[in-house]
Amino acid sequence: MNQKIRAREVRLVGDNVVVGVYPISKALAQAEELELDLVEISPNAEPPVCKIMDYRKFVYEQKKREKVLKAKASKVVIKEIRFGPNTDDHDYEFKKKHAEKFLKEGAKLKAYVFFKGRSIIYKDQGEILLLRLAQELEDLGKVEQLPRLEGKRMTMFIAPKKK
Repeated sequence: MNQKIRAREVRLVGDNVVVGVYPISKALAQAEELELDLVEISPNAEPPVCKIMDYRKFVYEQKKREKVLKAKASKVVIKEIRFGPNTDDHDYEFKKKHAEKFLKEGAKLKAYVFFKGRSIIYKDQGEILLLRLAQELEDLGKVEQLPRLEGKRMTMFIAPKKK
């Protein structure tokens, strides 16, 4: 911007400027005359493209736009539900109710079976438990990742269905 522009000639664009190629001194003079800044927009072009504008206002508008975009971006919430390989029916139903609530709220669900000590021998029971959960929650969400054993955990992800 302004004196930091190193090119000898620049292509000048802007609202109240005659578009064309000018020597840098003439472009700076026009910017000073309008009490605005000369800002390099496209430095890689030949000659570089510059625009006469209020730089502080430009930066403010840019930050404002970024803030709006950030507010619109949805944050992915992941809720976890932990089971044991031998989880009882009542406990399973209780946890399934929570899973339904999480999916209705629009959060992703990470359901996992944690194997303590020697309970790793019940891998198949853990997988059956997770697949049963996926089948019962089929109307609320779709399975993103099928049950997969990672160390002492068998994990499965369910994403909520779009409304």
